[in-house]
Formats: sequence, C-alpha cells, structure tokens
Amino acid sequence: MNALLAQSINFFAAMLLVLAFAMIAQRRVLTLIRLFTLQGAALVAATAVVAYLTGEHEMYYSAGITFIVKVVAIPLILTRLINRLNVRWDVETLFNIPTTMLIGILLVIFAFNLAAPVASLSKSLARGTLGIAMACVLLSFLMMIVRSKAVPQVIGFLSMENGLFFAATAATGGMPMVVELGIAFDVLVGILILGVFMFQIREQFESLDIRHLEKLKEK
Repeated sequence: MNALLAQSINFFAAMLLVLAFAMIAQRRVLTLIRLFTLQGAALVAATAVVAYLTGEHEMYYSAGITFIVKVVAIPLILTRLINRLNVRWDVETLFNIPTTMLIGILLVIFAFNLAAPVASLSKSLARGTLGIAMACVLLSFLMMIVRSKAVPQVIGFLSMENGLFFAATAATGGMPMVVELGIAFDVLVGILILGVFMFQIREQFESLDIRHLEKLKEK
C-alpha cells in the first residue's frame, strides 16, 4: 500500500508538469483558470500523500490551506473578475505555440539537470520529483514572459507559487505552518490588489494588454 502511495507522488508530480505545459499552450482565459484549479488539486493530493507516508500531520493542514486558497478561493475570484471585465478572449502570445513549447522542453531539461545534485542531498520521500517542481517554476515564469495580457500573467505567477510550494515539499517535506499561512494570506491580498490594478488598466486603455503601460510618460 505504501509503495503504491509513493508511486502516486510521481503521478501527481507528472500531472503538475503536464498541466504547466497545457497552460503555456492554452489561449482561452477561462480554460487557463480551470487548468490552474486542476494544478492546485494535484498539489493538494501530493501534499496529502506525503503527509500520510511521513507521518507529518502539519502537512495535512498545508493541504487543507492549499485546497481552500488555490482550488476554491482564487479560481472563484479570478472567474468573477474576468466576468466583470468581460475578458473571455483568446490569449495573445509573443511567440507561436510550437516555439513556446520547444522553449518549455529545453527549460525542463535544464531544470532536471539543475535539480539532480540538490535531490541527491535531500532525504525527503519526494526528492525524486524536485526536478519536476523546478520545471514547473520555470514553465510558469515562461508563461509570464510570453503573455501580454494581465490575467494570464497573474495565473502564471500563481502557478509559479504552486511550483515553489511543491519544491519545498519535495526537498524538505514542507514549510513551517506560519510561513505557509503568511504566503496564503499574501497571495490572497495580492490577487485583490491585482484585481484593482486590472480594473484601472481597463478603465484607462479599454484593454488589459500591459504593453499599453509603455504609453505612460512622466509629465
């Protein structure tokens, strides 16, 4: 049973990576939010399995906080935000999808090579998935770079935080509860601030393309 659960960690890690690739290839904002929700659910499941196998009960609280924030609260906030802004359009990218996917594959190779020495020093049960966690972080960063709209960049930032959380779980068995609560609160506050920011961009430029900010000049 424990061996099967240990293998399931690799399955959930692979899901995180596949969903990260799906997000950089996706053009619809609503679908991006759904993919982010699935990524959060995979992160919750992986954390719960690690908690069960290691006996670290604090990680159950971490999984619960992640579920409330990443699977329920943030997707609801983002969905209501894009409905209010009426931005269900296709997402524009700086590169075409095949080029973006090729860059993503190179980033995954780089992440696995970078994580290999660190994973060999870790004693965590999920240390073998550290390369996947770092790949998810780099893919999320890539999504923030290649997207010109504000909403996908916000989702990319949140997905990067998912990768960092999973990296902490893979390398060290999780972060202290105080740190996790602080991060969850900061993320929620950040989403609210970014929501106000998006409304301001939309009001000034009638678009959420952040390239319009280049038009602002000091008087």
